[in-house]
Amino acid sequence: MVFHFRRFSIEYKTRTHTKSTSTSTFHTASSDLNRSVPNFHTKSSQVSNSAEKPTNLRVFTVAELKLATKNFCKSSKIGEGGFGRVYKGVVKSLEYPGSEIQVAVKYGDGLLQGRKEWLTEINILGEVKHPNLVKLVGYCEEEGELGTKLFLVYEYMPNGSLRDHLSSRSKEPLPWTTRLKVAHDAACGLTYLHEDMKFQVILRDFKSSNILLDEHWNAKLSDFGVARKGPEEGLTHISTNFAGTREYAAPEYLAVGHLTSKSDVWSYGVFLYELITGRRPLDRKRPQEEQKLLEWVIPYTDTEKFMQIIDPRLEGKYSLKAAQKLSYVANLCLSKDPKSRPKMSEVLEMVSKLIKVPSQATVPTPAPTLILEEPKKEIVDPTEGEKTRDDVKHKGGIRSMDRESASISRPRSLKLLKSCFR
Repeated sequence: MVFHFRRFSIEYKTRTHTKSTSTSTFHTASSDLNRSVPNFHTKSSQVSNSAEKPTNLRVFTVAELKLATKNFCKSSKIGEGGFGRVYKGVVKSLEYPGSEIQVAVKYGDGLLQGRKEWLTEINILGEVKHPNLVKLVGYCEEEGELGTKLFLVYEYMPNGSLRDHLSSRSKEPLPWTTRLKVAHDAACGLTYLHEDMKFQVILRDFKSSNILLDEHWNAKLSDFGVARKGPEEGLTHISTNFAGTREYAAPEYLAVGHLTSKSDVWSYGVFLYELITGRRPLDRKRPQEEQKLLEWVIPYTDTEKFMQIIDPRLEGKYSLKAAQKLSYVANLCLSKDPKSRPKMSEVLEMVSKLIKVPSQATVPTPAPTLILEEPKKEIVDPTEGEKTRDDVKHKGGIRSMDRESASISRPRSLKLLKSCFR
């Protein structure tokens, strides 16, 4: 298994959390998911020796992590992103003495936002256990001459990220059956976060590069640094500043900062079209009319031309019927009105049925036409704050697109689409 390490610090507000009979005060940056970690503004020894650690996570020292990663050498580096660097390492197993496990270590250099993300990951992944969420093995916090060093250690995922395998640079295309399995696994993970925990978690940055694949090609969601606890009872949404990846963000979240679990559902819809097409949500290397994935697929989704958007690297080795139905699920997730999007449990139900569809290529047939609601002709452009009219006429109805993201209308009844999966 591999662990990831991060290094962070942040500007905080002070909150008080009560657990059992004791009260612990800690600093957080507006995320309620940080509440369960006591005294994380203290030194490493205080955290490590605390009698009230919030999780059973393993506490590492910097020396242990240097040994595990060969002093963070270049040959051990397996990735890099906004969070910092990721190194592959090997540590001794506590569960099986005498054996070793592979880990991925995140080591970041953030000054403010970083510590908030570090705390959030510990509080979510340190408390939950699900086969479709990446496992957090432990963490490290140590004071040094250059400031506090923060690390996160995760299980190692040998097949990397989904995005890597959808890329044209990948030696072999991801098989269609594996794509369906990944869609199912990701839906399982989101359903658990949204509906099966004691409190709701909104991932907020769901995307293909944050879906990791283990040795058996099981998909696991990762990177919970910007995740948020869902709205309190009686509230419809959280009002917050944008965090995440714009190409996957729901229009209402981009426009006015309204965050709900349906924001993740929108992102899942974008991800489904990635699986179908093999394309990125935004690819500026392509011709102008093909750069934005959601805008590009619209003319093809309900027509005999649907096969033209399926990843050509699959070379016909897919089920056309399953691909069409997967696009219907994506269309539901991409409804402009967040209330019209299905819950992830409903999405999971539909995707689960697709796994049973034969994976061989089928004779092309016209896709069943969805019943579309006609959206308002004027919509708010979330990137520029001004109204645009860019209605695209399409077989079966009118679909409205804004400049930054396309919105695909939802059928009048979720039961209508579910009937297609029987």
